[in-house]
Amino acid sequence: MSTEQVTADPRRWKALAFISLAVSLIIMDATVVNVAVPTIIQDLGLTASDAEWMNSIYALVFAALLITAGRVGDLYGRKKLFIIGVVVFGIASVLAALSDTASTLIFARLIQGVGGAMIMPTALSSINTLFVGRERGIAFAVWGGTIGGMAAVGPLVGGWLTTAFSWHWAFLINVPVVIIVLIGAGMFLRETRDVHARRGLDFAGILLSSIGLAAFVFGLIEGLRYGWWEAKEGIEVLGVPWGLEVSPVPFAFALAIILLTIFVLVERARGRADKPVLLDLSLLHIRSFSFGSIAALVVSLGEFGLLYALPLFLQGGLGLSALDTGILIVWLALGTFIISARTPALTRRLGARGVVRLGLALEVIAIIGLGVTISLDTNTWVYAGWLFLYGAGVGMATAQLTSVILIDVPVQQSGQASGLQSTFRQVGSAIGIAILGSLLVTSLGSMFSSALDDVDGIPQESRSGLVMAIEESAGAAIPEISAVVEDQLTQVPGVSPEAAAEAANDVQRAAEQSMVSAARITMLSAAGVVFLGLLATFALPRVRSDEDEAETATTPAGSD
Repeated sequence: MSTEQVTADPRRWKALAFISLAVSLIIMDATVVNVAVPTIIQDLGLTASDAEWMNSIYALVFAALLITAGRVGDLYGRKKLFIIGVVVFGIASVLAALSDTASTLIFARLIQGVGGAMIMPTALSSINTLFVGRERGIAFAVWGGTIGGMAAVGPLVGGWLTTAFSWHWAFLINVPVVIIVLIGAGMFLRETRDVHARRGLDFAGILLSSIGLAAFVFGLIEGLRYGWWEAKEGIEVLGVPWGLEVSPVPFAFALAIILLTIFVLVERARGRADKPVLLDLSLLHIRSFSFGSIAALVVSLGEFGLLYALPLFLQGGLGLSALDTGILIVWLALGTFIISARTPALTRRLGARGVVRLGLALEVIAIIGLGVTISLDTNTWVYAGWLFLYGAGVGMATAQLTSVILIDVPVQQSGQASGLQSTFRQVGSAIGIAILGSLLVTSLGSMFSSALDDVDGIPQESRSGLVMAIEESAGAAIPEISAVVEDQLTQVPGVSPEAAAEAANDVQRAAEQSMVSAARITMLSAAGVVFLGLLATFALPRVRSDEDEAETATTPAGSD
């Protein structure tokens, strides 16, 4: 942390409430929209490619602009950029709600990504600037608890809005929240910036980092659709037929590596020449920041991979509705909220590193518990218990890990550091969804194909189509597979209605059991990844106690 002392802002706790609400808006929006996707596809007539791009474009833009937004906030004012980001996000939400074509909706999601990228790093850097010592740990606990809770409540809200009203409300619900945040931030959030920074923007760094990160996230997101190495048949990239045998994904990764390597070299050269830089590479020499960011990347990989696989299992394997899935996942929110109130006291007893490790250990235990106990006959209360424990772990680990990452970062560099650590998390989540999502789909397809060998009465030519339907839908087609098979078999000469119904039920059971097995493999793999994140925290240096940090002074560091 900076050696500069900061005077406590009497409005800081009120400001924290609106900062947390704004970040929760981003998190909840993603989960709300995920639940509404099937209805949006049906209502607007979206293709599978359109639906994927509706989510992909948001992730691409969000990840690509985080570092840039953090630096702009440092230079020109964190509050200013935060408010602009909230306004942009709100306008994009209205545009998305009013969309009647795929292109309009995809464009609106792109603009939402821009707004979200402005909000996230400026929110984190503002917390890091406004709070010090013990209060910073409490502030990050509140921030993390609010975000974790909203992430879990999102599916419930999305399911209810989509079912009771329409998918348009999945976006319109953001508008009143945006208005509340704008009023609160305008009244209580203090403007801060890096008063010592060299003026001017590093346009070369912005271009290289944005395109490089976008290419990397593109490869992660599109690997399943385009093929990780060999191109799948009939694929199109941005509407243009892809004529090469090699998938576009390796090219995207190669471009990312080249551009990000050049980015590092350019930043190093500009720093030596005393020119403005987008990213001060000296941040990577801060051990708590560098090792903490690596741990955050690995943990996000496991956490987001799990949160991607779990709803697919609950809806595809167990046949729960979107609303019922949201209700069950609320137990995760309860665990997060309840433990967040105890996190500051735990931090005083165990230290920030100890709380992070305890939280990650609880996450590992809960994910293993889910993986071991899932079956078609398991009582949903068992899942609720594991999700509650998992939520408690998230409530401990997420906020305190963020606090550890930023604790030694000079206040004037908070924006850069916040943007970079958010980028690590975003990349980790994209990797997690790509790797664990691929594992789930691949395992599901393989196991279902094998299970069909034991089902009598299914023509060989129909089996590949059934496997493809289950695989391409990531299990979402399982609840309807029985009706589809029965309808097909009743049209086959010589097959009685009773035999068709029996075979259809066998196929349904085989698909559900395959989903259980695939989800188990995915969850246990996610537990292994989070465990690696737990091990990574042992490389973190000892975090200074609250008493080691200054809590009073005459001039707020980096403020107007």
